[in-house]
Formats: sequence, C-alpha cells, structure tokens
Amino acid sequence: MPDKNANTKKEILRLTIENGSYCIADYSREMGISVPTVTKLVEELVSDGILQDEGKVGTSGGRRPNSYGLNPDAGYFLGIDVGRRHFHIAVTDFKGQVVKHIEDIAFVLEANADSFRTICRRTIDEVVGAGIPWIKVFAVGISLSGRVNPEKGYSLTYSVSDDIPMLDLFRKELNVPVSIENDSRAMAYGEYMHLGKAADKNMVFINLSWGLGMGMILDGKLYYGKSGFSGEIGHFPLLDNDIICRCGKVGCLETGASGSALRRYLEEKLREGRQSSLSAIFEKKGEIELEEILQAIREEDVLAIEGIGKIGETLGRGIAGILNIFNPGMIVIGGTLTVGKDYLMLPIKTAVNKMSLHRVSSDTKILTSDLGRYAAVFGDCLLARAKMLDIL
Repeated sequence: MPDKNANTKKEILRLTIENGSYCIADYSREMGISVPTVTKLVEELVSDGILQDEGKVGTSGGRRPNSYGLNPDAGYFLGIDVGRRHFHIAVTDFKGQVVKHIEDIAFVLEANADSFRTICRRTIDEVVGAGIPWIKVFAVGISLSGRVNPEKGYSLTYSVSDDIPMLDLFRKELNVPVSIENDSRAMAYGEYMHLGKAADKNMVFINLSWGLGMGMILDGKLYYGKSGFSGEIGHFPLLDNDIICRCGKVGCLETGASGSALRRYLEEKLREGRQSSLSAIFEKKGEIELEEILQAIREEDVLAIEGIGKIGETLGRGIAGILNIFNPGMIVIGGTLTVGKDYLMLPIKTAVNKMSLHRVSSDTKILTSDLGRYAAVFGDCLLARAKMLDIL
C-alpha cells in the first residue's frame, strides 16, 4: 500500500477515535480529500474489520448518509499498571471501552527480570481466565512509576538487567507489541481521552500519590521532552526545608507534597503527642502506613485532615508555578491522596489564587480526576492502541 494511503488511513482512524462516528462527507471535509478516495479507503478499513458501518445518520433533509465508527470486536488492548505492592489490569475493546478491570493483584515489585516475568505470566493467566483469547490481544501498554524512557524502552528506576532492555523482556514474554510508559503520563493520557471534548488541548495532570508526578498534554499531544523524562515536578527544588528527597537532592517539592511527606508530617506530630485515630497504630508499630492515613482521612480524623491540608497548600505553590510557566487551560489532580477531596483541593486553590499571576490563571480549570484508580491502566490501553496505529 502506498505511504500516502497508509497515512490517510491513519488520519481516518485518528479522527474516528477523537470524535466518534463519521460519514464519508465529514472525513472528506476534515481532511481535504475527495469523496471517492475517502470512500475507497473507508471501505478497505471496513473490509479489514477495523471500521464498521453504523447505518444511516439523521439529517435535516435529503438522502441520509451512512456513518462509520470503530469496530469494537476487531480486537483488544491490554493495560498493566505496576505499583510497589500490586498491579492492575484493564482490557479495552478496539473502540476503547473497558471490558475487564482487575484491581490490586498482590505482588511485590523488585528490580529484576524474574519480577517482571511474573507480572507477564500472571497477566496472561488473568486475561485468558476472564475468557479473552490472548490471540485477540493486539497490543499491551505498561506503566511504572519513576523515570521511564518509552522510546528506548528502559526505566532508570527499575532495571531488569545490564543487557536486556525492559521493553524487550516484556515483548518476549507477552509475544505481542508492547509499549512502556511513566504512570503519570499514562494517567494524563487516560484522563484526557476520557474527558473527550470537555478536555483542554493544553492540560496538566498531577499524580499525587506516594510520590509526586506530572503528565502534560500540550497542543493536544502527550509531551515527553528531549529524553523522555518530562513531568518530574516532584523533583523541582522549590522548598527550603533541608529534607533529603529519595532522588538524593534537598528541598524537592515531593518532600512537602506527596504521600511520603504526609506520612512524615503525621508521624512527627504523633511523636509530639498529638492525638489521632492513628495514635494506637503508631504506638504499636512505631510507624503508620499510607493506606492507614487515607482511611483516617475518610473518617475525618482531625490530625489527618490537618496533614492533607498542609500537603495541599504546598502543592498549590508548585501548581502556581506551573500556571505561570505553561498557562494550561486545565489542571487535573489525581492519585491516591485525592481521597482528601475538599480538604486537599481548597488549600490548593487558595495557594494558587495567592501565588499565581491572576491574568495567567484566571481561565484555568482545576479539578480532580474522574477516573481515579482507573486513570493509569485506562491510559495504558489507549496508548497501546495509539502506538500500534501510529497515531499518537
């Protein structure tokens, strides 16, 4: 097939993914290509099972045209979101609708090849066990925390071996096309695609979990930066607190705005004798887990609410800087700490209003993620589809 036709087909698929069903005249008008040419290529995509004829579209008068959309039964895309103590799986059909979601598969992540092979084997077992034929899985997207270079297929945070790139290992074990991604970028893409026409073409996603990450959609495209490591807002040297970050630097934003920062703050207060529903746990174990803190926030524990407010205030300072630099139309905040809801969001918005330039930030919407825990794994599925179709 000539390259021109291949590129035109990619554009047809991109338009259909972004906007839903189209008729031939719509494709022709959007792409500036003749109706006969579009008709021929759409018919080929229907013949290949990628598009489907969805019947007649209502119009104000005259002959009603046929509408074409993605064929959900063409095949499946799989997403795997890998955490420190568990991983999640989602499966979408070709149209991008979730057909299976499996949460919290117990697992302890280690930086070695066997650990990642275990993920692959258990994933195949779960998917096939759910009645989805592996032969119908077109591609897999995998997200991990930390610095991930999708193009070269390696992670600086988790190295499987000196001579095997992480991506090669996954492709060998899963035997399908695989892409890897930073979890915050996967979340950003998932949220952007989920919002559809309600999303802004310039959108920033903040992943507020154990660490602090960021994904950016600039001019409607996922932004990677020169080396594929964009979005490291957690390691912006904003704070004068002399706290050593896990990256080895001092004063990173993550040391004051993250789940690890929240735990440290609460443990300090508990040592000082502050009372909380967490007091008995801390006295017994000498520490508290993040999930225990999140539960305390859900139960409106006063000290836990105070802590999440501090996190929000500090994060708001960082977001004010983002607004002043990038002037995005939308900031979406996701991650596990969003369980704090208004106790988190009000301090964020107060700090933003106080510290950002009003003319820059006045048109920016700040909201919490719709997808919640689904964001990364849903983004993984859609990124796998976009990369397989070469339309990202």
